[in-house]
Amino acid sequence: MLSLRTSPASPFGRKVKIAASLLGLSDRIEIVSADTGNPDDSIRQQNPLGKIPALILENGEALYDSRVIVEYLDHLAGGGKIFPPGWDRFAALRQQALADGIMDAALLQVYEGRFRAEDKHEPKWIELQAGKVQRALDYAEAHLSTPVSTLHVGHIALACALGYLDLRMGGKWRDTYPKLVAWLSDFEARVPAFAKTKMPA
Repeated sequence: MLSLRTSPASPFGRKVKIAASLLGLSDRIEIVSADTGNPDDSIRQQNPLGKIPALILENGEALYDSRVIVEYLDHLAGGGKIFPPGWDRFAALRQQALADGIMDAALLQVYEGRFRAEDKHEPKWIELQAGKVQRALDYAEAHLSTPVSTLHVGHIALACALGYLDLRMGGKWRDTYPKLVAWLSDFEARVPAFAKTKMPA
């Protein structure tokens, strides 16, 4: 049995869980909660960076980060399931990178509010991260918002990024990006794991 170290709110952990579901591997993975803020949590031994998600293999080895894990799961499922061949693979990886960047920038904004006293918040830093999210959403609205017949890793990542903005940013993006709203509704209707992995706000 594989073990996935993650937390319910992690958008990157959610990406792995949705990928596992689409690949038919969910039954082979045990979800084990990790507390990255706890120095006694074994996640720091499993991943020296102390970050989630980390996938613990049956031989005790750990794989991280989410990009490596989803590729490994695709390999376990026979390969080429959520990573298309040829140029389309690189387009999918690029979309995953864009969506992961949205999640990273959103997380940094959350951490600024969580770990710094309010009078120590740095508006320029928050504005920098918010700008990354806005530009990425502008691009996704224009270029990535048309539903397709076959889903790949980039679609999974984008759905998780939008879901994280719903969770932590109050879904404000929905007022500006109607095509992405429709795209996410289509994704959720086709991928039951998206709703199953949703953390209540």
